[in-house]
Amino acid sequence: MISAASGMKARMESLDMLANNVANSATSGFKADNEFYTLYKEQLPLIETHWTDFSQGVLTPTGNPLNLALAGPGFFALTTPGGVIYTRSGHFRVSKTNQLISRDGYPLRDIVNQGRPIEVDPVQSIAVDKSGTVSQGGQSVGQIQIDQLPTVADATAKLGNTYFAWRAPSTPPAAPAASGEPSFEVQQGYIEESNVPVADSAVRLITVMRQFEMLQKAVNIGAQMDKEAIEDVAKPS
Repeated sequence: MISAASGMKARMESLDMLANNVANSATSGFKADNEFYTLYKEQLPLIETHWTDFSQGVLTPTGNPLNLALAGPGFFALTTPGGVIYTRSGHFRVSKTNQLISRDGYPLRDIVNQGRPIEVDPVQSIAVDKSGTVSQGGQSVGQIQIDQLPTVADATAKLGNTYFAWRAPSTPPAAPAASGEPSFEVQQGYIEESNVPVADSAVRLITVMRQFEMLQKAVNIGAQMDKEAIEDVAKPS
């Protein structure tokens, strides 16, 4: 019963994770969560921890010059009241104060201007080259900060569905756009789709639900056996 109950708990966590993946399969820049399995000591049941799949999603053309996608590694850096956060979702717009901002109003950081917002002329067309340099009328107005988050266990935390926070201050993110040839390309007029494999996730959902049902039956059988054992002991000889 203990083994079955532990298995049910693990399956519930898996169902929540898979359901969130499927719900965000159409969310641009969303990165799917997956399971990592380990064992309790003394052969008790498997438990799960989650990890995020940072593989690139499909880049889809939109024709909107304020839609940006990254081909290759890296994240757009944004300034928030709580500090710097990161995203792969490239839905940007011009604010009322003429700054390039995310959908939720967080300014893109200018890597050549100490992270200050990038200010643009709202009546002029905006061009963004492969390195993230923003130009208007043939003149550069800033360069988008695009950071590479090092692969460190538990260093990157999800904030909602499209944002990430860096939790390892002793190992700061690198800025590939600031030194040498960047390992990414900014694609203007494109959006990166979610990297959730929808069909696979749906199959896994069904499989996990069936596993949960089987474990639930095992718990019920164990409870019935305990009940019968107690009743037998209580009977007069």
